[in-house]
Amino acid sequence: MGLKTQNKISSSFSATSMSDLVFLLLIFFMITSTLVSPNAISINLPRSDSSKHLVAKNIEVYIDSLSNYYVNPQGGNSEPVPEEEMMLRLLEAAEEYRITPGDTSIPKLIVLRADAQVPLQAVVTMWDILNQLNEQFEEADRFKLIFATEAKE
Repeated sequence: MGLKTQNKISSSFSATSMSDLVFLLLIFFMITSTLVSPNAISINLPRSDSSKHLVAKNIEVYIDSLSNYYVNPQGGNSEPVPEEEMMLRLLEAAEEYRITPGDTSIPKLIVLRADAQVPLQAVVTMWDILNQLNEQFEEADRFKLIFATEAKE
């Protein structure tokens, strides 16, 4: 029996495992990048000891240090919304995030993110507009209003 032994080292390179790894990394970063929701407007939130992280999809209302209002700003390039148009913009946002009427399993939240330097009157005005918005919905479909803060260090 004449068995030949092969002493040559194969010089070919199999790129399949490398391409699988790159593909998995691509999928990982695509999924995690959609979960990241940075603050779109640069504001300094007030600090609180009882800060909680929210998981549900929310309507976000921002008030910057110049008392400009923003509704669901994306990517930091949103235009300020005049106070007179806030109700219309909030109704549009409520329809966009509308969940099955009467469904109480998913919380319906409006998060008010106001800069720490904003005058109290601007916050109260916005809070009043948000309450007027809630009056247009049935009891089970109303939004909970939350004031966002940062945790104290």
